[in-house]
Amino acid sequence: MNRRFKDLMVNIKTSETIPDILINGLATDSKKVKSGYIFFAVKGKKFDGNNYIKSAFENGALAVLTEKKNSLKNNKRLIVQVEDIRETISIVACKFYKDPSERLNIIGITGTNGKTSVCSVLYSILSSSGIKCAQLGTLGLIKENSIEENAYTTPESIELNKYFYYLNKKKYTHVIMEVSSHAIDQKRVSNINFNIALFTNLTPEHLDYHKTLNNYFNAKLSLFKTLSKKSKAVINISDQYGKKIKKKLDILTRDFSLTGNNGAYFKKIENSYKGIKGIIRSDNSEYKIESKLIGDFNAENILAAVECAHILGVGKKFIERGIKNCPPIPGRMESFELSNGAKAILDYAHTPDAYKKSLSTLSKILNNEGKMYIVFGAGGERDKLKRAEMGQIAEEYCNHSYITPDNPRHEKLKSINDQIILGFKRKENYSIFNDRIEGLHNALKKAKRNDLVAILGKGREEYQEINGIKEAHSDLEIIRMYQ
Repeated sequence: MNRRFKDLMVNIKTSETIPDILINGLATDSKKVKSGYIFFAVKGKKFDGNNYIKSAFENGALAVLTEKKNSLKNNKRLIVQVEDIRETISIVACKFYKDPSERLNIIGITGTNGKTSVCSVLYSILSSSGIKCAQLGTLGLIKENSIEENAYTTPESIELNKYFYYLNKKKYTHVIMEVSSHAIDQKRVSNINFNIALFTNLTPEHLDYHKTLNNYFNAKLSLFKTLSKKSKAVINISDQYGKKIKKKLDILTRDFSLTGNNGAYFKKIENSYKGIKGIIRSDNSEYKIESKLIGDFNAENILAAVECAHILGVGKKFIERGIKNCPPIPGRMESFELSNGAKAILDYAHTPDAYKKSLSTLSKILNNEGKMYIVFGAGGERDKLKRAEMGQIAEEYCNHSYITPDNPRHEKLKSINDQIILGFKRKENYSIFNDRIEGLHNALKKAKRNDLVAILGKGREEYQEINGIKEAHSDLEIIRMYQ
């Protein structure tokens, strides 16, 4: 595949003269550059692509695009200065792959929590109806029972457009994708044509990156503000930020709400360890729900998926079948029966809001028939203000907390734990372990028949990130030792 450089640079702001040459590929990593490629020199938080321009040329780059003035121009190498490198990547990637999102139905799911679950339920629904669709996000690129891992929740612009291009060639018609706030802010999805954008919720998260909650909200809002007039927005109006988004839009919006009776809502609902049963109503349609997922927040995620499927025109029997057939989502409120009659719940929850929703739901289901224990920690080099609040919520709902490492990264574990325990009122309500495996064993051994152990934070991650090294670790493997 090759494209004319001049064609790719249409609408890119630059004072440089663009030669009429053929480009064979695109890369933001100099190691991935091949003969005839464009290399985009991006300055990130940890690495500056401008330091690798020489390496990119050595690997065969025909041109380098950068925001910086560069002395290498004196060597007669083609270096083009642009005003906004991230916007440039997005535009050029779309053009190089011939605007593939224009030929697909793209459903983008954004919000603090629930993105993966909504995507998974909707993927099951569309697949059950015979629609050839793919799911893209935290779990990877999922299509026709195959999974391809990716580095980010939302891939970089080049990889994203490459995915879309090949999915279109393989006759896929729909892509359901998670859209992270980082991806929106970094313009990875700036030139993607979303047919539907869905908002789940917003609570304090990623403030180490966005700095303020208002910045975080505005990143989410900008996805909806750039939708075309033909696109639709699906909004959780139970969430205060969902209401704000709806007020700011002048396109067709559809609502869903777990607490009200506007848009899509549950006319009837039952929640237990076995799953969710109920009836969802949207417009004049009613859907009988039988799901293996558990928890009120998963009921909300199911509502979101149903409303998307409803406006896509998916038939009632396929919606109901898709929800029934959707398996428990890896690392999202997965329930495991232990050999001693206790239960373990594995979940990726790592924010105060997710803790509140998960633990309050489990507490209701437990209904004082047993004790609840929790194994958790807090990620290093991330939002420090949420740590004490997570400890407070853990103490409120659980009989005892086992505080363990959860990707401390380069931060001292003691510093993280000291901030977590600020949320506790009583010292006897928690134990601290420097080894997560030891903490897991202690909690699982403590649990008896009818008790529950909530293991939060890591989900199905297979590593523990300590001092820049990813060491092998799996909460799931420890749980299976007790089944």
